[in-house]
Amino acid sequence: MSSLSDYRQVARDLSVDAVALVPGPNFNRAFKKPFMSHERPFLAVIPANGPAAALVPNLELGSWALVGFEGEVFDWRDQDGYHAAFSALTKHLNIRSLAVEGQVMRFFVSDALKKAQPDLEIIDGEKAISGLRVIKTEEDIAALQVAIDISERALARVLEGVEIGQTEKQIEQALVQALFAESADDQAFTPIVAAGDNTARPHAKARTDYRVKKGDALLFDFGARKNGFAADITRTFFVGDVSDEGRAVYETVLAANLKGFDVTKPGVTAHDIDDAVTGVLEASPFADRIRTKTGHGLGREVHEAPYIMRGNTEVMREGMVWTNEPGLYQLDNFGVRIEDDVLVTETGCRSLTSFPKTLTIVGR
Repeated sequence: MSSLSDYRQVARDLSVDAVALVPGPNFNRAFKKPFMSHERPFLAVIPANGPAAALVPNLELGSWALVGFEGEVFDWRDQDGYHAAFSALTKHLNIRSLAVEGQVMRFFVSDALKKAQPDLEIIDGEKAISGLRVIKTEEDIAALQVAIDISERALARVLEGVEIGQTEKQIEQALVQALFAESADDQAFTPIVAAGDNTARPHAKARTDYRVKKGDALLFDFGARKNGFAADITRTFFVGDVSDEGRAVYETVLAANLKGFDVTKPGVTAHDIDDAVTGVLEASPFADRIRTKTGHGLGREVHEAPYIMRGNTEVMREGMVWTNEPGLYQLDNFGVRIEDDVLVTETGCRSLTSFPKTLTIVGR
């Protein structure tokens, strides 16, 4: 089992007796194995001092044994319910305060803890717990790079087969197949494949009834998941031809994307980056098409800290990874977004994505 010392330190930093993790990105980081979050409570409690303990659904015991967990395990069966196991867990731990993942732990799990021990103080430790993932290790960066490389190979496959007259859904299906053909463990998220006026919706859904036409913008926002890490890439192309307006909007977004690389280095804030990138868009003739912030952190989750937006004074540090994804969107017309995954280095930054960004015409 991996060391849990950093979670013990979080408990000490928060002045609580223990930290609790439930299935999700922090749990997977701690135990190096993914577990599902479902209707069955499943948690590990890591005290500031002393051995950890876990509450595990009985049907997960075989998988949990592979983790090499050295603490006490309290299992429960569907037929019996989980409340007795919670009571046994809290009695064993003998703690008075607990930090939990406020954005991940569901209410019924925290409620079961309170029912088992009414005097237990539960606080939201999300920022500190997830903060352990903000600075990526060399192993993390290598895993991210693998996921990104898979994604880029999949996109190259799909572009070879794009044809005028295909539906967005057909292209999306080809992308999903390509991701798995390139050895993705899963999709990082449901891909966004949008054409024509649908590209103006930042979180568009692929349509079954719209067929790609000559002159359409064609946007892909997608990523592979591999070894617990997620890629997140966006590229916008034009099908068959591009209008003068399309070219001008594309070049504006590309200039904003490149500005993000120019200004990123340790010591600048997330505000500084977004201000510089968005400033390029605001200085263009298309300022009224700005809809989103510049980006977000990336790692085990597709969206995590740091959030690259004005007003966020979080300082960028070596080892952070964020998405540089400026865009311009005009409803009932089209949108353009270009997204790279960026690693903050000792002296500046480096793009983990390498798929070309020059304006490209696809389709036949």
